[in-house]
Amino acid sequence: MSLRRLILATQFLTRLPTPQVRDFRQEDLSRSAVYYPLVGAIIGVLLALPLYGLADRPWLAGALTLLVWVWVTGALHLDGLGDVADAFGAAHRNPQRFLEVLKDPHMGVFGVVTLIMQLLLKFVLLTELAVGPLWLGIVLVPAWARWGTLWWSQRIPSLHADGMGERFSWQLRPAAMWLWAVLLAAISVFVAWPLLLALLLVPLVALWWKRKLGGISGDGLGASVEAAETLLLLALVVLAPLVADVVAAA
Repeated sequence: MSLRRLILATQFLTRLPTPQVRDFRQEDLSRSAVYYPLVGAIIGVLLALPLYGLADRPWLAGALTLLVWVWVTGALHLDGLGDVADAFGAAHRNPQRFLEVLKDPHMGVFGVVTLIMQLLLKFVLLTELAVGPLWLGIVLVPAWARWGTLWWSQRIPSLHADGMGERFSWQLRPAAMWLWAVLLAAISVFVAWPLLLALLLVPLVALWWKRKLGGISGDGLGASVEAAETLLLLALVVLAPLVADVVAAA
């Protein structure tokens, strides 16, 4: 394990305090991406604390877990989701117009409404998850979503030659991506098997971007992380009764 790269991945994806990294080089950012799923798991552990500790008060558990989620990530991916929503809302199916709006630093009504709905949906799902049998799956939700960034940056062309997606995929090794997939899948089998849907969800997101725009941007990666997290939370909540039935039958 490269401690330097893990620190850089943590600095980029979270607001957690880390040691200072000296002599930063551009390729360091790309190489650090291999640790994104691990950083996602660290985020997940932090989310599990209020979710489990306040399970007897699910509304409070959901609110505090969401607050931790937004704080620890610095709303990094929410920013991408808002920008993408604005761009799609104003693009009218014109890819060039999409890229133009994406560069606008201002947030429009499409972005604001999308962020409100996203946070509301996450809150509701977290309150449901707090009292469900698959609550521990929250640890793996951010890990799977950040594994998705490895897949998307490898399998989808970047919309900008020097964009964020290109920098992520620059020196990424496909073997590392598959090793993470195997590890996360093995843990999910024992912790929360509905999360195995990520193996289908992530490629479907890639296919959607290819058909919609033919590529992806850094904001698109962020929006995809948010979408993946919400859909995986939904899977944990909706499929929880199946787990309860299996446990009862056993």
